[in-house]
Amino acid sequence: MQDVKTISKKCELPISNSIQVRGARVHNLKNIDLEIPRDSLVVITGVSGSGKSSLAFDTLFAEGQRRYLESLSTHTRQYLKQLERPDVDSITGLPPTICVDQKAGSISRRSTVATTTDIYDYLRLLYARAGQMHCTQCGKSVSRQSPRDIIEQIFNLGDRRKIIVLAPVVRGRKGAHREVFENIQKLGCVRARVDGEIVDISEPPELKKAKAHTIEAVVDRIILKEGITPRLQESIDLALKLGDETCLVSHEESGTWVDTLFSTRFSCPDCQISFPPLEPRTFSFNSPYGACPKCSGLGRLNVEEELAEYCTKQDEQQGMPVCPECCGSRLAPVALAVTLFEKNIHELTSQTIEEAYCFLSEVEQRLDSGTLQTLTAIAKASIDLTLPAILSRLQFLIKSGVDYVALDRPTHTLSGGEYQRVRLANCLGAGLIGACYILDEPTVGLHPADTKRLLSVLKDLRNQGNSVLVVEHDLEVMDQADLIIDIGPGAGDEGGEIVAVGTVQQIQNEKRSLTGHYLSKRQKLDQRRKPDVSSQPSIQLSGASLHNLKNVTVEIPIGALTCITGVSGSGKSSLITQTLAPAVKAVLNRQSSESLFYDSLQGAEEINRVIEVDQSPIGRSGRSNPATYSGVWDEIRKVFAKTREAKLRGYNARRFSFNSTEGRCEECVGQGWQRVSMKFLPETYVLCNSCNGKRFNRQTLAVRYRGKTVADVLSMKIREGLEFFENIPKVKSVMQTFSDLGLGYLTLGQSSLSLSGGESQRIKLSKELSKRNQSKILFILDEPTTGLHPADVAHLSKLLQDIVSQDNTVIVIEHNCDLIAACDWVIDMGPGGGKSGGEILFAGTPQEILREETSKTGIALKELFS
Repeated sequence: MQDVKTISKKCELPISNSIQVRGARVHNLKNIDLEIPRDSLVVITGVSGSGKSSLAFDTLFAEGQRRYLESLSTHTRQYLKQLERPDVDSITGLPPTICVDQKAGSISRRSTVATTTDIYDYLRLLYARAGQMHCTQCGKSVSRQSPRDIIEQIFNLGDRRKIIVLAPVVRGRKGAHREVFENIQKLGCVRARVDGEIVDISEPPELKKAKAHTIEAVVDRIILKEGITPRLQESIDLALKLGDETCLVSHEESGTWVDTLFSTRFSCPDCQISFPPLEPRTFSFNSPYGACPKCSGLGRLNVEEELAEYCTKQDEQQGMPVCPECCGSRLAPVALAVTLFEKNIHELTSQTIEEAYCFLSEVEQRLDSGTLQTLTAIAKASIDLTLPAILSRLQFLIKSGVDYVALDRPTHTLSGGEYQRVRLANCLGAGLIGACYILDEPTVGLHPADTKRLLSVLKDLRNQGNSVLVVEHDLEVMDQADLIIDIGPGAGDEGGEIVAVGTVQQIQNEKRSLTGHYLSKRQKLDQRRKPDVSSQPSIQLSGASLHNLKNVTVEIPIGALTCITGVSGSGKSSLITQTLAPAVKAVLNRQSSESLFYDSLQGAEEINRVIEVDQSPIGRSGRSNPATYSGVWDEIRKVFAKTREAKLRGYNARRFSFNSTEGRCEECVGQGWQRVSMKFLPETYVLCNSCNGKRFNRQTLAVRYRGKTVADVLSMKIREGLEFFENIPKVKSVMQTFSDLGLGYLTLGQSSLSLSGGESQRIKLSKELSKRNQSKILFILDEPTTGLHPADVAHLSKLLQDIVSQDNTVIVIEHNCDLIAACDWVIDMGPGGGKSGGEILFAGTPQEILREETSKTGIALKELFS
């Protein structure tokens, strides 16, 4: 008989140690072949629009998800949204894929950092099993008692003590309660105590309906003595049954009768309040058992009449008043009355991640040293099981650079980079192995000093036995990668090729690789001679105190490019987007600024307008695109309406809108595609049979301008449109701005849902910059280098300098060292994040900050340009 191992070895198939991609043609990928080593940290890079996301997300992740969903039963698949098969010949060796991107999707407003990372689930279990209950009225400790515990306490009253065992049936309730007396008699009781008086059940008193009454069934009268335990046990059990797990024992003391309340549930003997048994759902603000009844677990009110009543306590982020019942904790009084190590669950989650880690680490040390003697065996076992899981997740969050974030912070208020790092920490805490994690620029929002900590997290993920694919432009991440895949050489049609694959050294030696030039420092930003802006007029903001700002006073030079930098959570956004911008707008609009968190503002009269350019989507539906958002599509429709063919047919500009019933294809309602239900198979999207994806009806497509239809124009690349409409100034100016910002590879009709945050931000900036003859404008940009290759950053820097040269002021919140070096003025905030931040550490030129040995930004710049 052959050995089992021998048979198994003969049956083994060769296992590939790499992910093999053959013939990938998704979007602009040009039939590429590629081998990606597994269990490695791999960076996919290239200029914006080169095809990085097409390879990472639209090919590898889409195929991984499709395979997983197809492994489910047909019955299950009909309820799931399926990903369509990517355009690729074959992908082999692909492990299960997990996408950790920056898109928050439809996150519930109830979601917090603690719930997103599963930390809150562990905390709920911990408090339910090891927490100490307190009375919600008097605050005294409350514990649950078994019938045996109750009997022991009764015997503590003393030998030969007379007692009466009663079962509370009605407590302070109005009514005649005739049926209550009948029920007590049926259960075998002959007496009851009604409003403090013992009565015979056979002749119950006439009670006034309008008055509140208390009725207790007299279960037994006993003299405590030896041998009475079985009878007492039986009486207590019956009383607990009649009294819904609560009983009263009245004993005679100095000629008066004194009542003691006992309960197998949590109850306060002084306040005579019983509490339900503690469960994990008791601490859930998503459950009716744990949520505050006033605000339903939201922590804030949104009812109009309540807004008027409690308008004095405004929530800074949501504009809704804090719930007066739970004070924003979201929890019911019972949950807040439970403490563990002298903190209730809200007090623990309102701490920052770093503070919570320090607190729970100290608890773990006390537990290990045996100083927590008062804990029960169940409590200790619960702590042993849950505390390590909580601490490991907190440690991963600290490594990810979000240690300054509070555990109860709503998830939807996190930036894209913060959200991605929180999810990444949860992945590490899950302890999966053999998976392929695909990340989208995890360094977004991170100061160079924090990038090192993030790299250790990525390496931990790899070392656990996972493949980590990162779409990234950060040179420091590339330096630490096992392999770099450089896609390009250009964007759009000029990209989609594998320019270089290899280690850092191999990429540096590849002449075709633009990334290699920057890695080898052969090409870096031109450090022009900066003008002296210290003597220029400035905007002066004094006494800023929002969030973690510590009475900050700052001066922003007018007519200069200023960079606000500092570690994550140091207060950059609080100072600029949430304090300075609203303050200047209030002055320009002649509005009161009493509610804003600052003392005074000077110099705002030198500004005519404030333009904030963030990374939120440019539209809520897939119909929005660069052409419609920028307004250039209105001009293009006018061009088509002026053609001879349009005039002969009587068509106006409205005819050339895919949102208008006149010109669009009614079969697909102007979308160009149709959704097909496949019953038990995945639904699919196909080109509209009527218009073949062109969006417009046949009559509208009959009109042409320079040989092109409106559908042809929508499918044009922006750089193609720039050349095509060179004789239409209003259209050309917008297209030129798009191109200057490195967006020439986008199509004019590209859906807004497919745009990254960085692309959306640059489209918004293009729209504003295309408006000519504007000056004295304050532009505020939040991390405009998101999604940009170092080569693209150089173009952006020049454009921002051009904006300043037109008598405008630009403020960028940024961590990118290349852009910081190109600015006229740098304001460095810190020294840390959260409570340890909120101060101005440095204000001066980039050359001056290089000499600041204590500045983390100065150290990072010195490393780059040394």
